[in-house]
Amino acid sequence: MRACSTANSEAKDRARQLILRFGWNTTCYQILNPGIDLWFCSAGDAVIGYVTRAGVRVVAGAPICSLQRLPDVLREWHQDADQYRKGVCYFGAEDRMCSALRDLDGYSTVVLGAQPEWTPAAFTQAIRENASLRYQLSRASHKDVVVREWPPQRARGHAGLRKCLDEWLTTRGLPTMHFLVEPDTLDCLLDRRLFVAERGGEPVGFVVLSPVPDRNGWLTEQFVRGFQAPNGTIELALGNAIREVQEAEAAFVTMGIVPLSSHGFSASQVNPAWLRFIMGWFRAHGRRFYNFDGLDAFKSKFAPDRWEPIYVISRERKFSFRTLYAIAAAFSDGPVILAGLKGVWRAIKQEIAWAKERLEPSRAYD
Repeated sequence: MRACSTANSEAKDRARQLILRFGWNTTCYQILNPGIDLWFCSAGDAVIGYVTRAGVRVVAGAPICSLQRLPDVLREWHQDADQYRKGVCYFGAEDRMCSALRDLDGYSTVVLGAQPEWTPAAFTQAIRENASLRYQLSRASHKDVVVREWPPQRARGHAGLRKCLDEWLTTRGLPTMHFLVEPDTLDCLLDRRLFVAERGGEPVGFVVLSPVPDRNGWLTEQFVRGFQAPNGTIELALGNAIREVQEAEAAFVTMGIVPLSSHGFSASQVNPAWLRFIMGWFRAHGRRFYNFDGLDAFKSKFAPDRWEPIYVISRERKFSFRTLYAIAAAFSDGPVILAGLKGVWRAIKQEIAWAKERLEPSRAYD
């Protein structure tokens, strides 16, 4: 696993200060993740986090700057990309970015999912009013699970937290992904908040919240469950975490994007036919690699106030397969085909393990 790089600590500190001042997009704090390049405008009052794949600069969300400065920052950023003959797309863009580019020619917009949003009060109320959620929390509490907020210095290098993370990663259908889903944040908490579910004094799961400062909000960046976590552990940790930020008078909470979710929009209205076909295929057949429906159902049970479409805005008249490939490469942090093959191999091994489990009862009668 990769730790936070200290080689560009000065640039990250500059970016962090701008995030704390202007961070509006849900993904704003994640530009500090390992492997993300930082670009600063000439005036020094804006930063963009991005990776370059397949000749395309894939931006993490949107520029981080004041709303008034956004048009000028975009103009300078696009001139810089043109100088190096790079394409540009914005993954995870939200309504404010769409509004800034809506009337300009030469851009295409597609929707790749949606994110649920709440006020903290609505989130905690959803738990109180949902019998199934209350039951899950009760199950964890009866198994002596307690949730505590840990300071960054306690989390840094903690073997128990690392074990939980490693166990959780082994349950993922795809190889470890990065970019906006970077799993290795425990040594890079800074302004993040960490809530740890403990049982018998040992971590069995945790939730990481990342700030969205300009909206006085938080993103549930990670919710990780180890092998020893009883049912209801994550629900209990989330409930405690959101209650804490509610007491701190936060105004906004989101769990981030659910890929391929159709909540709040119709893909047929905005996406080209070839992209709708690919998204439909992955939704139907990609469950061995990523449980889209399970993630959608998990977040939906907390009764979001609203679902906001999450966009990809590309600096091209028609959204291209090249741009889609660049986005996939940003997350896979390497050759997309190799990541796919590794995912297939993991799926095969899982099928073999399940087959052995099904055979074991019959062997008892041999």
